[in-house]
Amino acid sequence: MLRAPWKVVTAGRLLVAGLLLLVVVAALWLVPSNDIIFLPDPAHPVAPLISVAGGHNQHDGGGIYFVDIRERKASILEKLLGGMHDGASLYPASEILGPGVTSAEQRSIDAAEMKTSQNIAAAVALRTLGRKVSTVAAGALIYGVEPGLPAAGHLRPTDVIVAIDRTRVGAPADVTKVMKAKPPGTLISFTVRRGHGTKTIALHTVPDVAGSRRGIVGVLLTQALNIRLPLRVSIDANGVGGPSAGLAFALGVLEKLGRNVDGGHKIAATGEISLNGNVGSIGGIKQKTIGAREAGVDAFLVPAGENARDARKYAHGLRIIPVKSFQQALHALATLPATG
Repeated sequence: MLRAPWKVVTAGRLLVAGLLLLVVVAALWLVPSNDIIFLPDPAHPVAPLISVAGGHNQHDGGGIYFVDIRERKASILEKLLGGMHDGASLYPASEILGPGVTSAEQRSIDAAEMKTSQNIAAAVALRTLGRKVSTVAAGALIYGVEPGLPAAGHLRPTDVIVAIDRTRVGAPADVTKVMKAKPPGTLISFTVRRGHGTKTIALHTVPDVAGSRRGIVGVLLTQALNIRLPLRVSIDANGVGGPSAGLAFALGVLEKLGRNVDGGHKIAATGEISLNGNVGSIGGIKQKTIGAREAGVDAFLVPAGENARDARKYAHGLRIIPVKSFQQALHALATLPATG
């Protein structure tokens, strides 16, 4: 049978159009956009990650879990279709990366924050058991850089200011004292500890408000401390960065030292922890709640306030326990119903 020429041509055109569409879709999937995508990741047990001198594992069927998120550049197709994946969130890179900070530099910052978080978590857990933990002032830690001010793109979160114009800095108050004598327009030399080395960066001050004689560069400071533990504690987070696993790690260290924290329950936890035991808010709570659900835990400890309110939106039956402090977290876990 002979086919009509127009049918052959039409079929050929449809095939070419289909192939072209496939190529376009593949390109949109492979080419990255400028957005960052957050995706859920099932919660991970902390016991295999923690090693404590003289410690041991609990074997009661429970466990402490930490939650994280999978973070990467979104493809153009993902951006156009709003993420495409269950539980995804899209953010402009400018909201995730600090001013002038590259993705690689942000990973270094996240790794440094994770290391600090681990040390603080160990200190909080050991102090809870009555063990002596000493801290030594070690400079002014930068925890935030304000966009549009001189420090942006030059100083970074996790940098520790150890000197200004060769004057030693041991605490944030030392920075305040030196800066009082530096009016707007003054060139100041900051010596910072970054990673395993030091770096000197010169910045001009600007007025803190219009017409002010007080000069600033735009950094937010807290006390940098060297923490000395009475025994060896090591935590390997398998490349996960950031400070939000602090609460989970502190609970995990207690478990390693013989305290039955979980009572046989599977407990996920998230929250940045400070040396005084306070639990601070974290990012990515949507993905972390979904990750806790996917791991099949019995309850999820989260920072009280906005984090807890958002976690409940995605809990879908998972028990959410808001906490403001480490002691409150321990009390909440101690009052959970006994496992059968």
